Amino acid sequence: MIKGTIVKALSGYYYVQTAEGLLTCKARGRFRLGGTSPLVGDRVCCSVDANGLGRVDLIEPRRNWFIRPAVANVDALVFVAANTNPVTDPFLIDRVSVIAADAGCELIICINKTDLAHGGQLFAIYQQAGFPVFQVSAVTGEGIPELRSALEGKVSAFTGNSGVGKSSLLNCLLPGLQLETAEVSRKLGRGKHTTRHVELYALGGDTYLADTPGFASFEVEMIRTIPKEDLQFAFREFSPYIGKCRFQDCMHLKEPGCAVVQAVLDGEVPKSRHASYMRLYELSAQQKSWEIKQN
Repeated sequence: MIKGTIVKALSGYYYVQTAEGLLTCKARGRFRLGGTSPLVGDRVCCSVDANGLGRVDLIEPRRNWFIRPAVANVDALVFVAANTNPVTDPFLIDRVSVIAADAGCELIICINKTDLAHGGQLFAIYQQAGFPVFQVSAVTGEGIPELRSALEGKVSAFTGNSGVGKSSLLNCLLPGLQLETAEVSRKLGRGKHTTRHVELYALGGDTYLADTPGFASFEVEMIRTIPKEDLQFAFREFSPYIGKCRFQDCMHLKEPGCAVVQAVLDGEVPKSRHASYMRLYELSAQQKSWEIKQN
């Protein structure tokens, strides 16, 4: 058996980085039948046929995995946002923050295009919530060294809505990469999908970056949901107030004596974060327990 890591998946082929080099593979049919297809980031065992084509025979246990972006064994999700065309809806960030927390994965928020709009309000929201937040520009290079330092020694997947500049940032972090980029439509206010597959790139020093396809606002509803009872624990800024409410089974919506709601009124918890929590709670409540996809 040859061991390696899948660094790219495209058109039914998996490209596995091994000690001997890059091996092009197909996957055993049992993965598809079992509903567990290989993902970029998977650590796998492969065999090679007489023609030199590899086959993924075994997927080692995953630390975590995500539906969108379709990637496994991630240390950090880097959500790339922007405060200019296209303007990122904070709900997108909050939805991904919940998914990252549920998977035991760090979330790093990167506000790009600061040469056009500084994004101070977004920065303030997520800095108050306790996330690592960076204001960067792929054009001027602002914040790039600090972002690079935060990614060292990690497998990080860049995600965010289309047009916010994920590929441009990766080109800054990995000179010579030359990923395709595209202008944002001024009329429609959204970007084009220049990234069509997930791929891991080595930055050096056990640091890997994954570029992923962007998504539109409506597509966030496709991302898996966690049980409504667990949702409160995915909002890190709620932590000091959980267990201090008047009612033991408080869900932190509009209940009287809710410590979280009071913290929002006192300015200790950002209003937009609590609004996202209530919206996500409603989405979770609409799903039956057997419908909720697990990590």
